[in-house]
Amino acid sequence: MHDISDLERRGVPGVFVATVEFIDAAQTQSASLGLDAARVFTEHPIQDRTDDEMLAIADQAIDQLISSLTGP
Repeated sequence: MHDISDLERRGVPGVFVATVEFIDAAQTQSASLGLDAARVFTEHPIQDRTDDEMLAIADQAIDQLISSLTGP
């Protein structure tokens, strides 16, 4: 979250990506930082996933990531 905050302050668009396990923590930290950065949450867990599983997760998130960066 701090990285996205730093990028946003520098005028570099970014999207915070985490798994759904961290939704509450991301909202809490975002509020404490005063940051309203774009966020995309993927399925959990990530560790121990195969390459094919990671590609499937990325495929599911890519449209939302692009939309978050480029707008509606």
